[in-house]
Amino acid sequence: MSRIEIDEFIKNTDKDAVLLCLDVGAKTIGLATGNLTSYTASPLKTIRRKKFSHDYESLSSVIESYNVTMLVIGYPLNMDGTESRQCQSVRDFARELESRGMSLPYIFWDERLSTDSVDRYLDETVNKRKAKDKGVIDAIAAQLILERALQFIEQKHSA
Repeated sequence: MSRIEIDEFIKNTDKDAVLLCLDVGAKTIGLATGNLTSYTASPLKTIRRKKFSHDYESLSSVIESYNVTMLVIGYPLNMDGTESRQCQSVRDFARELESRGMSLPYIFWDERLSTDSVDRYLDETVNKRKAKDKGVIDAIAAQLILERALQFIEQKHSA
């Protein structure tokens, strides 16, 4: 597994690529899938974090089930664009995936305001407490992160 830049990803990834977005938090990992055919993303599920070996097994199972070819990992920048304290945790998580043998290329993608956007949406539509308990918020946040990355990629492809 190796981190690549978005331009390299765009240049070297075909339309059949299946992307998996990870919204890595201290207690959960929100997952969403997307593709470069329709440039759409869908929330998938939320993994409740336990030991890293459990997290790795859960991710590996999803990757295999969906034939994932690329990871997009949410990167929690501060509002001013600088790295937050959580950025180091996300980098450590990615390095740990690599050390366990995960071989997929990945990019980090700015996740600013993704959870806030989901919270505002859920305030208007459903009981937020139930959504949090079911892991919906984290999966939808991953979907939003992936949709933003896909929009950027689509713009680059059409330019």
